[in-house]
Amino acid sequence: MGNSRYMYVDESGDLGFGKKGSSRYFVISALLIDDCKEPERLVKNMRRNKFKKELRKSNELKANNSSDKLRHYVLSKINEFKGIQIFHIVLDKTEVRSPYLKDNKNKLYNFVAGKLAKNILMKDADLLVIIDKSKGKKILRIDFDRYFRTKLLEGETAGDCTISHGYSHNFAGLQMVDFLAWSVFRKYEYKDLDFNKNITVEQEVFSVWF
Repeated sequence: MGNSRYMYVDESGDLGFGKKGSSRYFVISALLIDDCKEPERLVKNMRRNKFKKELRKSNELKANNSSDKLRHYVLSKINEFKGIQIFHIVLDKTEVRSPYLKDNKNKLYNFVAGKLAKNILMKDADLLVIIDKSKGKKILRIDFDRYFRTKLLEGETAGDCTISHGYSHNFAGLQMVDFLAWSVFRKYEYKDLDFNKNITVEQEVFSVWF
């Protein structure tokens, strides 16, 4: 790749239907930045200084497991990343009518992620997409990659894209987008605006319809 950018993708909520404890909303978020080292420097600084005690026994930052102080800090620092773009897609599961998608979580996930990809506005650069390695089987990852890449290139995307799957503890960028997805999920699921308001850069939010 020549002129390259980085996209990190993660989700919040679940894709269960009719089960006790299942969420109403499901969110997939994408964080685009110019420099993949910026999230790494932020996490390293937090571990060495401000949040040394809290993060001492944790191998990664997770919004669900963090203090409110750390959550606010991470979300406010994300604004400083160079070339930042933030996109979210929100699925209200009460609007899902398709029995096929209800019964096939992988296809539903791909469908929602594809809607997000089609709406992403990219700068003139090649793109390295890194998604949390939640799909255990290789065939499911291949299916997702093919669909997501096709939808991404359908939008106003210049350049090309490469997709890889990794564990969040190995990618600080995945840890950052985890906080973004969590904050938007809180906004919709619990009407909690306290965290997402830390993001002062523009966020594009889309809804899925069936």
